[in-house]
Amino acid sequence: MTSQARGGGPAAVGAPAARTAEAEADGTAERSEEVHRLSRRLGRADLKAVPEVRRALRELLRPWGRPEESDVAELLTSELVTNALVHTDDDAILTATVSPHGLRVEVRDFVARGPRPRVPVAGDDTGGRGLVLVESLADAWGVCPHGVGKSVWFELGDAEAA
Repeated sequence: MTSQARGGGPAAVGAPAARTAEAEADGTAERSEEVHRLSRRLGRADLKAVPEVRRALRELLRPWGRPEESDVAELLTSELVTNALVHTDDDAILTATVSPHGLRVEVRDFVARGPRPRVPVAGDDTGGRGLVLVESLADAWGVCPHGVGKSVWFELGDAEAA
């Protein structure tokens, strides 16, 4: 799997942390000494989920102790969640994992069509900026195809990714 690292070229990225089906299904956050995880199933076109996800992510990141990166994480997460809910006609699954190495957020949808960063149109105050923000603010980001659908992900806080 490859990603876009800030500043250009591809960077190799390891597999995401293992998740349990129960945590994905019921939306619980798993806690351990090293890894903190949040998983939420997002209903089709449920844009009310965006502020709820931001609040849950803020809680997850509170012990992380990086407020400036937490703000960026909330912004980028809401962009990925909004994209999944607006540009697909299906549910999505959010998974956020905080480890000693940093934060990884994935939003999985069930549509094969890949995202396309686009240049915002002048005068359009609401569209076209999501992936541009992800591309410019994340330490690494990418798209991982699945048998059905894909995950769009980003990482923050890992010195190796920057």
